[in-house]
Amino acid sequence: MILKSLKTYFNNALLGYYPVTEVNSFFYMLSESVLGLKRIDVSLNVETGIEADAYDQFQKALERLQNYEPIQYILGDTEFYGLLFNVNSSVLIPRPETEELVAWIINDNKAKKNITILDIGTGSGCIAVALAKHLPNAKVFALDVSEEALAVAKQNADKNSVNIEFIEANVLNLIIDNNKEKLSNLELGDLGIDVIVSNPPYVRELEKDMMTENVLAHEPHLALFVANDDALLFYRKITQLSKEILNTKGQLFFEINEYLGEETELLMENEGFINLVLKQDVFNKDRMIKGEII
Repeated sequence: MILKSLKTYFNNALLGYYPVTEVNSFFYMLSESVLGLKRIDVSLNVETGIEADAYDQFQKALERLQNYEPIQYILGDTEFYGLLFNVNSSVLIPRPETEELVAWIINDNKAKKNITILDIGTGSGCIAVALAKHLPNAKVFALDVSEEALAVAKQNADKNSVNIEFIEANVLNLIIDNNKEKLSNLELGDLGIDVIVSNPPYVRELEKDMMTENVLAHEPHLALFVANDDALLFYRKITQLSKEILNTKGQLFFEINEYLGEETELLMENEGFINLVLKQDVFNKDRMIKGEII
């Protein structure tokens, strides 16, 4: 089979599953991954023969795409903030909106020296790794409840040549004791934390109907969903923890549910945070918030 025929076969096999533009994007991404051909190279090599092994890889990818598995999981990696990250079904696929949160933190802290950052619910490690890469004077800690997610995050720290200390724990089970948060042999209250960031689960069960099949069927629900009657559960716990362990004038950054911006802002205000800033993402949706502790 030649490349031109493979593209026709690929497009026909996914007809009705995805929009044509998305199918074309999938083909070019796989061509670069499997064949080493960028988009322009595909156009220049349409008569090139396809080896059996390469054809098999396309066929397996097709079957997974027909099951609505995200292309990032099929490829095994994705780009975030200019860096390459391993991803699998143990972690959420990093979103462009989260890049905006990372940019905000970097811009606010790039002139500071020797700061300490804690990323709660790190998942793939995309936030922690990007911050460690672009804030070389920062000491970065990253916490997650999932052993499998932490394994991916550690791979990504190594992949991008940054040093991060990873912590396995459930933030909901941490107990504040004498104004210090104790976790194994690590007392977070003694670390002198300047910045806490979190992109915790925030999608309410009632919002499932608005999500696409590839997210619902394949991305980890543990990292996505919260109960309808306590949608700010993680925000409340992390805010309470943050006010105890942040340094004076320390910053707390959240990625948030677009429908709960005002509620999240009020929660942080009631817990004593000041200089609150609620920001919209590139899609004009309330997506991130920052507060400072006195």
